[in-house]
Amino acid sequence: MIRRIHKSSKAPPDRWLFAIVGILSFFGILMVYDSSVAIAIREFADQYYFVKEQFRWLIIGWFVCSFCTLFDYHRWYKLALPLLGITVVLLLAVFFPGIGVRALGANRWINLGFFILQPAELAKFSIVVYLAAWFSVKEKGRFLAFLILIAMVFGLVIIEPDMGTAAIILLIALSLYFFSGAPLWHFGMLLPILAVGFIGLAVVSPYRMQRLTSFINREHDPLGASYQIRQILLSLGSGGVFGLGLGQSRQKYEYLPEANTDAIFAIIGEELGFIGAIGVICFYAMLLWRGFRIAKEAPDRFGQLLAAGVTSWIGIQTTLNLAAMVAIMPLTGIPLPLISYGGSSLVSVLAGLGILLNVSRQRKVS
Repeated sequence: MIRRIHKSSKAPPDRWLFAIVGILSFFGILMVYDSSVAIAIREFADQYYFVKEQFRWLIIGWFVCSFCTLFDYHRWYKLALPLLGITVVLLLAVFFPGIGVRALGANRWINLGFFILQPAELAKFSIVVYLAAWFSVKEKGRFLAFLILIAMVFGLVIIEPDMGTAAIILLIALSLYFFSGAPLWHFGMLLPILAVGFIGLAVVSPYRMQRLTSFINREHDPLGASYQIRQILLSLGSGGVFGLGLGQSRQKYEYLPEANTDAIFAIIGEELGFIGAIGVICFYAMLLWRGFRIAKEAPDRFGQLLAAGVTSWIGIQTTLNLAAMVAIMPLTGIPLPLISYGGSSLVSVLAGLGILLNVSRQRKVS
């Protein structure tokens, strides 16, 4: 049973976290506009197309965030299983004709009439809530059940295909399993299996193999598989220490693919330079600091796992995006939280942060 602590339920949400989320999300609006001007004019004859869409999603996201901030996080305990069930149904729906939307060779979206939803983004939120609820109760022998659950969700996302999002879901799940106090030998057994599995997925898929090859050797296919990472590194290198100036990027004029989505950090580095890029990274570091501090001060086990899960999600996604930008790992198409263009990602991240803010309202008091 989850113990409620009413003494601190009326405390204000963490002001530092709230300020950081606001700064990053509105900075994201600025950078989406800045990085998308050329492609918006080419595709829609409207330089404001992408920023208008992103601003609309930001408003929706802030409403969702506000609701989750005020909604007692203990209630998510009973909603965890229905939420996971809905998510699985939506992940299956991407393959249904007439509902699922196929684009760029992938089935990642469903058309709900008034907007397009990417269920894999909802899966990140759902897996955090469900595992936090499950792991908040001590239970022996759940390792196999945990593996079956994660394999199901991971498998549905990987066949879309969406390797990057599947990897994030897997890492979120493993993080929560670790925070639940799982034996270390479980992870020692899993790591080699996962490594072989990811290599196998790369080998059997031509486009994943191309990305892996271009990561190992950036001189391979410079106008094809290696083109994007070469343009990303050129963009970052062009920024120098202080950058070319806001709005002065050259790479955004259709030299750099996905400049307003997963490669938006390259535009930040080009325009704001090393100083600006480090500044953005510092804001993410502060967000993680506040998140794990909230987890530490949460009044019960469910709140601790919920806060740690949301914080790990943001940290993992940010780390994978930035690592790909500096060629530490292969490109995976992972958006930068709160900054990259994308409605489903923005709303789901703000929902998770809303829960984190609600946990901060009910933190322990002396």
